[in-house]
Amino acid sequence: MIDDRPTFHSGVVRPMECLRGGWALIKDDYWLFMGIAVLGALIASVAPFGILAGPMLCGIYICLLRRHDGKRVKFEMLFKGFDHFVQSFIATLIMMVPILVVMVPCYIAFIAVMMAQMPPPGQKAPPPNADALGTILGAYALFILVMLAISIVVSILFFFTYPLIVDRKLTGVQAVGLSIRAARANLGGLIGLVLLLNLLGILGVMACYIGAFFLLPVHFAAVAFAYRKVFPDLDDESSSSVREPERMDEDD
Repeated sequence: MIDDRPTFHSGVVRPMECLRGGWALIKDDYWLFMGIAVLGALIASVAPFGILAGPMLCGIYICLLRRHDGKRVKFEMLFKGFDHFVQSFIATLIMMVPILVVMVPCYIAFIAVMMAQMPPPGQKAPPPNADALGTILGAYALFILVMLAISIVVSILFFFTYPLIVDRKLTGVQAVGLSIRAARANLGGLIGLVLLLNLLGILGVMACYIGAFFLLPVHFAAVAFAYRKVFPDLDDESSSSVREPERMDEDD
């Protein structure tokens, strides 16, 4: 059977509007959403390969989208993300692929540069060499910049993946594909929003990491607000300003 894919708006993401809208979304129950965001992030970080990251992020967005749609939110709703465990894990694995494809060769290249600056085995170590140190530091800085760049690209392209899984009940593969198309249609705004959220995250870390915890619910809320701008509530999808629906593959 052939179904229509969810429709989406183009060019509607404005970074500061999303940040303000995200704050307005949670400010009346800030401590509730802080608890949801912090606990979700902590649980997501305890298992390897993102096994728990997908369900926890889905749970966070379930809570935020319920609030956006005017529904009641309870703390335990965070764990409803496990209802989407399989599809969110598939999406997480897909998102890890481009990172690993870039990270592994860069890491090997960095190790090769370091080894090239070291004396051969059994040879007495020479005095400290400023040029060798500069080469190693330069290679490390380049490695960090490349990883930062790929992280930003992945954040932009897969920006809507987890909200799509919980809101539109898509599979992990479908959510990733639709997120990429919607991101391309809102590229300028998403670049600005991702950079803004990363900057706030850096400022939070600089505040002895404590600031990062306080900013975490605002981060997720801004993403949820941006998602609703691009993917309106199903009751509003007949709007004339919305893109024409794309078609599902028959095997979906």
